[in-house]
Amino acid sequence: MDGMHDMGGRQGFGRVRYTLKARTFHEPWEKRVNALYSLAVKLGIFNMDEYRHAIERMEPRHYLSASYYERSLTSLATLCVEKGIVSREELERRAQGAYPLSMPSAPGRSNVATRERFKPGDKVRVRTEHIPGHVRAPGYVRGKTGIVVSESPAYPFPDAHAHGIHAEDEPTYDVRFNAEELWPNSADPAQVHVGVFQSYLERVA
Repeated sequence: MDGMHDMGGRQGFGRVRYTLKARTFHEPWEKRVNALYSLAVKLGIFNMDEYRHAIERMEPRHYLSASYYERSLTSLATLCVEKGIVSREELERRAQGAYPLSMPSAPGRSNVATRERFKPGDKVRVRTEHIPGHVRAPGYVRGKTGIVVSESPAYPFPDAHAHGIHAEDEPTYDVRFNAEELWPNSADPAQVHVGVFQSYLERVA
């Protein structure tokens, strides 16, 4: 899914702010949100791909202004409404006002039919695709070529897993890219490694 959440490699957002030895939680409600969404995943109410996709579906202005745990809370509340755990009316009654939820989900997809197995040293290209549903291919590697370094065990394919669609599990490939190709005329010489699902890749002759 192309959205404001896919910010990797973009310019214009200034320096990355960080604090040494920062606290994990700053308010008691953050601990509760973290515990509740973890419990929901453990109970099988939703999976991690659904959780991530619900964050991706946040209205862009809300996403950019929200804290990390506010995004978690929005995803949790959205999925609980969509799964019938609580109604939006009950949610807003308890919140004593309007409650912003994520936008509706788009359809997902199953595995790409033409996917193939790769081995270390193979030259590959990330498919140039723009998927309306959940996708785990960062925008900055789409259409770019790299070299396969290694293969992981198979995992649920996120494009299907986030939407309740049947799909075969897939490995991800550790693909090594040259930074100067990813960001022409804007990067120092470096190598960037990205884990890329099998369906996102095609062989380069």
